[in-house]
Amino acid sequence: MKIIRHLTPAGPAYASLQPDGSAREITGDLYGDFHVTDRVVTPGKLLTPVVPVYLPCIGLNYKRHAAESNSPTPPHPVLFVKNPACAQNPGDPIEIPVKLPSTSVDYECELAVVMGRRCKNVSRADALNYVLGYTCANDVSARDWQRNGGGGQWCRGKTFDTFAPLGPVLVTRDEIPNPNALRIRTILNGDTLQDWNTDDMIFDVPAIIEFLSASTTLLPGTVILTGTPHGVGFARTPPIWLKAGDTVSIEIEKIGTLTNPVINEPV
Repeated sequence: MKIIRHLTPAGPAYASLQPDGSAREITGDLYGDFHVTDRVVTPGKLLTPVVPVYLPCIGLNYKRHAAESNSPTPPHPVLFVKNPACAQNPGDPIEIPVKLPSTSVDYECELAVVMGRRCKNVSRADALNYVLGYTCANDVSARDWQRNGGGGQWCRGKTFDTFAPLGPVLVTRDEIPNPNALRIRTILNGDTLQDWNTDDMIFDVPAIIEFLSASTTLLPGTVILTGTPHGVGFARTPPIWLKAGDTVSIEIEKIGTLTNPVINEPV
């Protein structure tokens, strides 16, 4: 099932996209009992498919990306977090920071995993049973703040407002039985800059869930960003940075295309 979250006159609502292109209202709790009704709706403005309660992210998780970063293969998943408030809707702008200015804002196409059930100490074999579904993400990164302005931590450069676009749809796990067999791309101003496959992950999705849930409770609505393939802007000669006027799209097989324009932060 493909689920959207959209804006209605009464506020945000969920709907299920149908094969004929129509959308039907969803009632109930997305993380519990929900029902696709027969009521056809006209979708309003698309919103992030879910509102994240927690945004854990895995860095250096593709073999080719670790190599282009001149980094050794990590023995465990490399964890950092984003502020859930930095999630951005499809079609809404990525803002280049101005108050804390950055001249090195990068793109990163990523598969996002949305957890549907509360879990702790999940086994790898059982991990995917706790997943609600998958969506596209852009792990936007201010490399100057990530490397030099965060005291050795990545979070400052990774968690500016709008730095986690998500969407355009949530695809339930039954439609993607193997999340580690998906083509994933970044397209900037019509040029394809990343084009690889999630099978290159060092730690696959079940391994990531097992690791993140170890001695740690993951709540429904946790959105896990699983890493990016090679081809990021900082590794290019010369580097390619996002700038006002750009349009960046993240495309993942079986999910769709997440597109955002780029502007300077209004201050």
